[in-house]
Amino acid sequence: MKQEMNLVKLIEEFGSENACRERLAELRWPDGVRCPRCKTDKVTPYTKRKQYDCRECDYRFSVTSGTIFADSRLPLWKWFLATYLICESKKGMSANQLKRTLSVTYKTAWYLCHRIRDAMGDDPQEPLGGIVEADETWHGGKRRGMGSGPYSAGNKTVVVGAVERGGEVRLRLVGGRDRATLSGFLNEVVADDAEALYTDGWQAYKGKGMERHADKHEIVDHSAFEWVRGDVHTNTVESVWSLFKRSVIGSYHQVSVKHLPAYLDELEWRFNNRENPYLFRDTMIRLVQTDPLTYKKLIKAAA
Repeated sequence: MKQEMNLVKLIEEFGSENACRERLAELRWPDGVRCPRCKTDKVTPYTKRKQYDCRECDYRFSVTSGTIFADSRLPLWKWFLATYLICESKKGMSANQLKRTLSVTYKTAWYLCHRIRDAMGDDPQEPLGGIVEADETWHGGKRRGMGSGPYSAGNKTVVVGAVERGGEVRLRLVGGRDRATLSGFLNEVVADDAEALYTDGWQAYKGKGMERHADKHEIVDHSAFEWVRGDVHTNTVESVWSLFKRSVIGSYHQVSVKHLPAYLDELEWRFNNRENPYLFRDTMIRLVQTDPLTYKKLIKAAA
């Protein structure tokens, strides 16, 4: 499958600010420049400052105004490079790695990563259909004196996921793995006419009620060393957990519960676009369509 972009092409095409701005303008306004405030096309370029003047509402704006790029002092070519690297890194890229690659401070790299993730997460999602696999996993490490098992108090966080075979994945940070929580998640992400729901033998999936999430509900009992029964298995969703854990251990090393939903959004975006040859372009479109995320708002939301 031919890719729309590679690293060499990226450097050749977007090594200057002007080239980056022209590309962002094409992505943001494919039918011509429009005022972000009043939506008119009656605008005049103010080339001296690389801005536009709206003749209707007198608003002066640039291609980055009102987007995730807003108020950033980082050169646009570094934004382009960071976005490409994050998109193409199957296990993600840490802020420390980006810091070294772009020659910026850790704070700049960390903030940059989170703004790109914020755009990746702003994604309307359709319910999953066909054959859907659902499972949950634990996130978190050891704490001194608290043990390492999943039931150690305050030691682990539950992440639940559902994946459509050959399709997309949905991941959520939840408060537990009880029947009400898991059923609520499945109600949210699985279509009413899904063909089948496959899960493991966790007790919250058993009993009446689960069949309403699909035409049929089948279980593979891992406690009895059953992993596959015909086409009934949860190998697809477990491969997502494997990718998630390799990302945390191998790339990020540590992910706080405060920011975990953003990392899940990033994983979702890459997984759901794994066959998309225009992943870089589509991610850049998301960046120019997403509202600004200020540093103050980012750290406040995590407090």
